[in-house]
Amino acid sequence: MKGKRYLAKNIAFLTVGQFGTKLLTFFLVPLYTSVLTSSEYGTYDLYSATVGLFVPILTLNISDATTVFLLDRNVAKEGIVSISLKYYFYSLLAFASLIVANVFLNFAPLFNEYPLFLFLMFAVNALSQLLLNYARGFDRVKDVSVSGVLCSAVMIALNIIFLLPLHLGLKGYYLATIAGTLSQILYLCVSLEIFRFIKIRRQDRTLKKQMLSYSCPMTLNSVSWWVNSVSDRYIVTAMCGIVENGIYSVAYKIPSILSMFQLIFSQAWTLSAVQDFDKDDRNGFFSKMYGFYNVAMCIVCSVLIILARPIAHILYAKDFFAAWRYVPFLLVSVVFGSLSGYLGGIFAAVKDSKSFATSTVAGAVLNIVLNIVLIHFIGTLGAAVATAAAYILVWAMRMYKAKKMMRLDVAIAKDCAVYMILVAQCVVVLLDDRLGGWNYVVNSVLLLASCVLCRKEASQIVEFGKRKIGAGK
Repeated sequence: MKGKRYLAKNIAFLTVGQFGTKLLTFFLVPLYTSVLTSSEYGTYDLYSATVGLFVPILTLNISDATTVFLLDRNVAKEGIVSISLKYYFYSLLAFASLIVANVFLNFAPLFNEYPLFLFLMFAVNALSQLLLNYARGFDRVKDVSVSGVLCSAVMIALNIIFLLPLHLGLKGYYLATIAGTLSQILYLCVSLEIFRFIKIRRQDRTLKKQMLSYSCPMTLNSVSWWVNSVSDRYIVTAMCGIVENGIYSVAYKIPSILSMFQLIFSQAWTLSAVQDFDKDDRNGFFSKMYGFYNVAMCIVCSVLIILARPIAHILYAKDFFAAWRYVPFLLVSVVFGSLSGYLGGIFAAVKDSKSFATSTVAGAVLNIVLNIVLIHFIGTLGAAVATAAAYILVWAMRMYKAKKMMRLDVAIAKDCAVYMILVAQCVVVLLDDRLGGWNYVVNSVLLLASCVLCRKEASQIVEFGKRKIGAGK
């Protein structure tokens, strides 16, 4: 029961934070698609994706090590904070050098348009990741939540001001994003009193070696995860153009609803997995949570697949509306990415970063190959299909490895039947022009079939919710 209460508490706090950061910005999509052109949105997306690639590489992914090591009560917190901050400052110097080199050599002209914004995005993103991981490692999940709300509030307010009355366009979008993240950084620095943990003296070499031995394989994992998540944007840009990438990037906004729930649970789950790991799973906690999580993600995914086109009518303005076709397969990729993240919590519990990396690298390789092949034959839709296939491979490999690490009671046959239904729904949605209104009828029947297969777990989730609501009265 302690494990469930701890998980529920963290989910509650992270829900508030992620609601602020993800869901509120989700409602600004109509503003972005009305004010920004497809080309501008595609440019911003590539800047953001590039920062996402270089943060784990140049910081040696040291932020991932901070959470795991801070949760270990036998390790000095001052040493962990000081070591990780040192690698953060090294990364700033390295990234600045790359930007200067690009200005003079011009090997990536697109990134010479806004070099200062590119550097600032890197600086605030890398530092916010580090501080958020400090908060989780200190078990200060409430501060993670509050900082998320603050970040989104500042970002939303400035986006409205910069894009509408001031008409700053893409520059305003950059400024609002950077300022929002900076507000989160300032709040966390004050609330965590982070300066108390910074020691200039000679650092513990043994601790540094242990942290790097965990974080370096995780760098490969993060880069490979980046390949699975966003490398398709670069391939779409190269093969179809920056405008098409802008449309494809917007398609991710609807799956971000599902990603929000996935991120909330996975962050809370990693903390619970590290604290309550039991390789025999004697109380069935790991297995039951996986079953509940799997069913919840699949049912929400199924509903969103059905509503993809109606939601697109509300969110996507002008030529962005074409993005709805890519949404269904991207939703499926989120489901398998989330399940892979759950299994990754088991690897984090035993500090097995190599198992993270092996599965994610395999998925990244498949993703790149399928992207090139499928985009050539079926256009941008091929990128969405490739992303879903890559995440399915990562999930399968992690499930195989996790079942070797601990007793995990999972109904694979039933789960695979539900996954096949999700893929069938994706195909039905894409036949919308031929099926007309029957599209919704067929997909509703498929949703009902998934609910019947998952009725046991679904009823337990509903019962759990009723008990919590009753206890709150």
